[in-house]
Amino acid sequence: MVNNQLLNPKSIAIIGASNDTKKPGGNMLKNILAGGFAGKLYAVNPKEDKVQGIVSFDEVKDIPQTDLAILAIPAKYCPETVKILAEEKHTKAFIIISAGFGEAGQQGKQWEQQIVSTVNSVDGCLIGPNCIGVITENYKGVFTAPVPQFNPKGCDLISGSGATAVFIMEAGMALGVSFANVFSVGNAAQTRVEDILEYMDENFDAKKDPLIKLLYLETISDPQKLLKHASSLIKKGAKIAAIKAGSTAEGSRAATSHTGAIASSDMTVRALFNKAGIVYCSSREELLSVASIFNYKKLEGKNIAIITHAGGSAVMLADELSKGGLKVPEISGPDAERLKTFLYPGASVANPIDFLATGTAEQLGIIIDYCEHKFDHIDAMAVVFGSPGLFDVENVYNVLSVKLEICNKPIFPVLPSVVNAQREIQSFLKKGHINFPDEVVLGKALSQVFNTPEPVSETISLPKIKVEKIRSIINTVSEGYLTPSQTQQLLDAAGIPRVPEIVESSSEKLLDAMDSLDFPVVMKVVGPLHKSDAKGVVLNITSKEEVAQTFEKLMKIENAMGVMLQPQLTGLELFVGVKKEPGFKHTILCGLGGIFIEILNDVAAGLSPISLEEAVKMVQSLRGYKLIQGTRGQEGIDEEGFVEIIQRLSALVEAAPEITELDINPLIGTRKDIVAVDARVRVEKK
Repeated sequence: MVNNQLLNPKSIAIIGASNDTKKPGGNMLKNILAGGFAGKLYAVNPKEDKVQGIVSFDEVKDIPQTDLAILAIPAKYCPETVKILAEEKHTKAFIIISAGFGEAGQQGKQWEQQIVSTVNSVDGCLIGPNCIGVITENYKGVFTAPVPQFNPKGCDLISGSGATAVFIMEAGMALGVSFANVFSVGNAAQTRVEDILEYMDENFDAKKDPLIKLLYLETISDPQKLLKHASSLIKKGAKIAAIKAGSTAEGSRAATSHTGAIASSDMTVRALFNKAGIVYCSSREELLSVASIFNYKKLEGKNIAIITHAGGSAVMLADELSKGGLKVPEISGPDAERLKTFLYPGASVANPIDFLATGTAEQLGIIIDYCEHKFDHIDAMAVVFGSPGLFDVENVYNVLSVKLEICNKPIFPVLPSVVNAQREIQSFLKKGHINFPDEVVLGKALSQVFNTPEPVSETISLPKIKVEKIRSIINTVSEGYLTPSQTQQLLDAAGIPRVPEIVESSSEKLLDAMDSLDFPVVMKVVGPLHKSDAKGVVLNITSKEEVAQTFEKLMKIENAMGVMLQPQLTGLELFVGVKKEPGFKHTILCGLGGIFIEILNDVAAGLSPISLEEAVKMVQSLRGYKLIQGTRGQEGIDEEGFVEIIQRLSALVEAAPEITELDINPLIGTRKDIVAVDARVRVEKK
């Protein structure tokens, strides 16, 4: 739990303070002193009378009452030290930078648990252990460098990794990105990233608080808390971008060895972020590029004007914007012709607007004014301007600086000459601007921000289903995969249409029951999970004689328990499914079905409950969406019906959270209807 003693302590004690600033306890004290902390400082070091000018105490029991204690001592001494501080010194906030706890083994986990128990007993707050510390407006409680100057309009940074937080700050400061509060949670024994986000949300003041929040996550301990407070903050005016590391098997192992993180699948995390309105980033570079976008005026439309004197850069940027769904529209007409009169011969205004290597600051200003006032279909500008080292470009960057302030349309500067124009770029950054050194990075980040949806409403209406019937089925089934009959009952109760089918373990009974079906039919083995791999699916059966022969063949397959017979339908094969990650709500999947799901991997995902708007976006985001619409003479499908099935599937798992896996593959879709052909459901009960 975050408290005032952590954020605004009146007194700080550094346990393990040192005169040696190459040691964590020494550099921690140095940074706090250099940061101008206005409260009382206490040092504990039995080997020194004074530490960096601060009177040093031999033992922690000798110090006065203190709000915040920072521990830089071996892990084995921390439990007892925390106990003395909490119970005798009334300390309510703790930062433990020491390593050797949960990440190091069982003994470390026990120490960690002891400390958490002590801190909780006094309603205190613990950051760490195994972290770099905390930066607030009031003190610089980190032992690392660099220490960014606190900027109330800068970015809040919350990181599960101390080193990564340092790398983010280093790279950000070089770009002109400023920082406000920084929290490194380390092992997050008590206070996690989600808890800090909760505090920020519940105490948010849009007029005073930093609006940009950057997150680095190695584990998501409470996905629902993250979703709730991230969504709430964004609705209040904040902007959030995040990296979630450890989403692959390899990444998971790395995360586990670092902070005991448990990986969640990338697909599920992306679904969570989309629902919350968080911009998903896969690297520090992406995170900082998105943060840079956040610092500029909001992009309200898709149409970008590229203004440059470097043709190649303009082409690469145009390509990247197009890939991300943004546009570089043609600029033409009388105003475009008038603009050309101000430029040198050979210049182009078609978009990209290329005003040549000899272009001047005055010309840049005129071009920006035309994009701002004359070209109404232009929503934003990207200005790419470097230097070949032949002349001073400071006057160009001065013009750009002024236009950034006065223009209503956003302008994104790409100043790539970090060597040739180093001095001019630094001058530009000192004025409070941010640079994008690479045009492709800008294009990708701009697309990421623009395409991230707004947070989903907390009130989601799902189709009505037979909840009591579903619960009666779930309550009576055993763990594992359900039988075909149980699966059919679930689909029927959820209102998901399915193809009529007959399941029998006797050839005679199957032949007797199939009179209600027309040929051709398809026969499938019942028992093996992967019917196709077991060669347990036979198509285009046109007679009872073939039915009898195929039955005998299918029953010889290993683990065969019976045979399913269905009418053979034609149409577009679709897929819907469910994946349940530990700790998360169900992830609902949709895409093209049959073998396409394996070959094309064209799948969209959303976190249950799925709103109507979310379901529509999922379907429309598929690369194969044109097939769903109908293309080249091929009839499309009932898109509304597909969307409804996605929502009904969401309603089903909301009623039955015990469902951990569900596949309906394929669904056969036509313009008239969509029906489930094959389905499997797995249930786990705790």
